[in-house]
Amino acid sequence: MDEKMGAGHSVASAKSLAQPTTSGAEEARTEIKARIGHFRWTICALLFFAATINYIDRQVIGILKPVLENEFRWTEIDYSNIVFSFQLAYAIGLLGVGRLMDWLGTRLGFSLAVGVWSVAAMAHALARSVLGFSAARFALGLGEAGNFPASIKTVAEWFPQRERALATGIFNAGTNVGALATPLLVPWIAYRYGWEWAFILTGALGFLWLILWLAIYHRPEEHPRLSKAELAYIRSDPPTQEGRVSIGRILPHKQTWAFAIGKFMTDPIWWLYLFWLPDFFHKTHGLDLKSFGPPLAAVYLIADAGSVGGGWLSSALIKRGWTVNAGRKIAMLICALCVVPVIFAPRVTSLWAAVALVGLAAAAHQGWSANIFTLTSDMFPRRAIGTVVGFGGMAGAIGGMLIAKVVGYILEWTGSYISIFIIAGSTYLVALLIIHLLVPRLEPAKIAD
Repeated sequence: MDEKMGAGHSVASAKSLAQPTTSGAEEARTEIKARIGHFRWTICALLFFAATINYIDRQVIGILKPVLENEFRWTEIDYSNIVFSFQLAYAIGLLGVGRLMDWLGTRLGFSLAVGVWSVAAMAHALARSVLGFSAARFALGLGEAGNFPASIKTVAEWFPQRERALATGIFNAGTNVGALATPLLVPWIAYRYGWEWAFILTGALGFLWLILWLAIYHRPEEHPRLSKAELAYIRSDPPTQEGRVSIGRILPHKQTWAFAIGKFMTDPIWWLYLFWLPDFFHKTHGLDLKSFGPPLAAVYLIADAGSVGGGWLSSALIKRGWTVNAGRKIAMLICALCVVPVIFAPRVTSLWAAVALVGLAAAAHQGWSANIFTLTSDMFPRRAIGTVVGFGGMAGAIGGMLIAKVVGYILEWTGSYISIFIIAGSTYLVALLIIHLLVPRLEPAKIAD
């Protein structure tokens, strides 16, 4: 009997060792994560701040529109032409900047982009005509075209596939922080020092970031502060070929067009919020430079949650066993549905009801954006991502060029935002349907060698 008990005790002990308790399993996972390290999130933080500065610099003119419109006697069409110049340069820049990032690498390529856009942002202070502002916006668009291709390529280099949507959502949240900070910061600078200094001081932030980037950033394989365990974790996905991919080699693939059409249709809606939302609140609720800071900040604060939430949602679904295809598309469908109520924003009489509707749509856009960017790393090898993102971004910028002219003429002719917000509320569902028809399973593109 004692022998049986002893044997039973041995078996039980073996089982307890082979199958640790829930508490023991959690401790083991925590220990593994601690050994791996978290330096990759420092890189993500740099991308976050780059996106923040990027959006501060591009949004300043939208905040100052009522002031500049009054001082320089702009029409709605004049302003739309200035915005069009930025979008044109952004499209041109994105056509080649993805390949530039693939060629130079993210360390040098990103540095060049930030340097160009920071100088251009400060140059707005010298402008005194529509042509002068258009020239400054054109230079700004060329430089800012490098931000997202460089950031997406950096995420692909520094994160395994299962963390990329979350990392993209986190750095993309910087766009909302920039959009949130701008209406709080710029009016104060403009009233205290003049509108010129709003461009100069915000433009100078890029040079501060550049110092940090050059001091901290290296490729994972070359980084002295990255542990071997974390490098192995980053490279835990199946290996892919290295090298550069030309635009001609991505164009035949339906995956390229799914991404590009999605960007073409939905990026312009974000541009609409960025460049016309201050004017929307000014015309529909009587706000001015002194008063529209809190409503605009509220919109982008809500949007910030959407950026992280959208990336987290698809990552969480995938970790729970959903396929990448289902996880990404369900997250994008939820975002698309959350945009629809924005069609009522011009019709409500309450300022804060309008803020809530636009904020929900902006949050949904950012959640959508985190996932559509991540589609590139789902469907393409790392060596092609910069080129694909650049091409898709160019398509989005072309859409932005069109929306700039459409909004300018609609406002000049009707003075109403109703039809503009109907377009904004209906676009995402159509875009998702097209994406699904083109890539029903998110199958990887077979890039020829």
